[in-house]
Amino acid sequence: MQALSSFIPLHFYHTNDLHSNLEQWPAAVSYLNKRRHFHETKKESAFFLDIGDHADRVHPITEATRGKGNVKLLNQAGIHHATIGNNEGITLSKEELDTLYDDADFKVLLANLFNENGKRPSWAEPFDIIETKEGIKVGLIGLTIPFYPFYKELGWDIRDPLELLPELLEMIRPQSDIIVLLSHLGYPQDEELARNFDIDVIIGAHTHHLLKTSVLLNDTLIAQCGKNSYYVGQMKLLVDRQTREVVKKEGAAVDVSNEEPHPQTQALLHQLKDEAEEVLNSPIVDVPYPISVSWTKPSLFPDLLAEGVREWCDADIAMLNSGLLLESLEPGSVTLKDLHRLCPHPINPCLLEVKGAVLKETIAYAFTEKMIHLPLKGLGFRGEILGRMAFSGMEIVVEETKAEAYVKDIIIDGKPLESDKIYKLGTADMFTFGPLYPGLSQSSSKKYFMPEMMRDVLADKLKRYFQ
Repeated sequence: MQALSSFIPLHFYHTNDLHSNLEQWPAAVSYLNKRRHFHETKKESAFFLDIGDHADRVHPITEATRGKGNVKLLNQAGIHHATIGNNEGITLSKEELDTLYDDADFKVLLANLFNENGKRPSWAEPFDIIETKEGIKVGLIGLTIPFYPFYKELGWDIRDPLELLPELLEMIRPQSDIIVLLSHLGYPQDEELARNFDIDVIIGAHTHHLLKTSVLLNDTLIAQCGKNSYYVGQMKLLVDRQTREVVKKEGAAVDVSNEEPHPQTQALLHQLKDEAEEVLNSPIVDVPYPISVSWTKPSLFPDLLAEGVREWCDADIAMLNSGLLLESLEPGSVTLKDLHRLCPHPINPCLLEVKGAVLKETIAYAFTEKMIHLPLKGLGFRGEILGRMAFSGMEIVVEETKAEAYVKDIIIDGKPLESDKIYKLGTADMFTFGPLYPGLSQSSSKKYFMPEMMRDVLADKLKRYFQ
């Protein structure tokens, strides 16, 4: 009879931030299934986890199914537990998120999201404790990044993870041999948690850090494997059979981009694609002539969108970058699919109150070649370059020079812009996040329109414009 080893191996496999890069998912699933079969053969315990932002409405399947297609894919991949990212949390309406996991075969762990009545949503649990066949108890906690104004606008109460974590740890530590945090908080926050809390493993997401070797900080192992699931995380813990203490922990991000795609996942994707086509082929409006977009010159399509945002937000004026529109609109029947292709970003309209002086400075900067041609990834933007600004409710008098366009005058409501006057500006939420136009991000009055996205505003404007 073979003697039992003094140490029990525990394995964790994790995905994060797929962002609906669904073409890559079958390869990731193929790897997960291989590893599952390997550990089953060796009779070892293995956990399969997703750390959020699996869904991203940039993909037609996610757009059409409002993320439920992603849940089907996670089910098929044999995921045990998941938490949510900001894409699940704030790009769906409250009703859509409340029903997203109705058919999930896995548990959703999320400790810092509440309804406005102070109760947690029925589809989420703050933590779970799993006992392996060897009697090792693993406590799992889920946390997501708290984008306060967005969750509030949607009718949620999102809370500070750092305030909740001490009580959670106090509750589950006596019941657990090992504590694992599913963290959609970002790597800098994970480092802070490792320095300040007694957690064995933090499996991270959100900031798309690719940690090819997991980082050991203050005896906490931190993992994260980039984005789009070209890598899958693999962690191994050795637990002393007698003391139940972790004696060794290590992890790595494994390149799965060349794995043979999983046939059943491919078949499910084909089925979901057909379902999405049916939904997105719904006609919106007939357009009698082409509506063009230019990213470097004035053009009708961005002007129409800017006008739509001004009306939607009940603003005095509106300003939007033309790079939000990826192609011109051809004449004929326009469908939801067309608008999703032309404007795929999970970006919401936003109403700001800004001083005339800030507006003047922002517009002048927007006309620089640097900003017009700025390549941009992130902040919800899924296009190529920022593009020239389009305006509604104001006239911009520009003097072209060889080097830059010079903003000579800004006319609002027939009068020159007043530096001390407060204007209500309709724009894109991405301009409120900091780096692009600091003057706008520093506005003390911001109202986000949610869950509407720019393509919803565009659909509304086109219907009113052509009907």
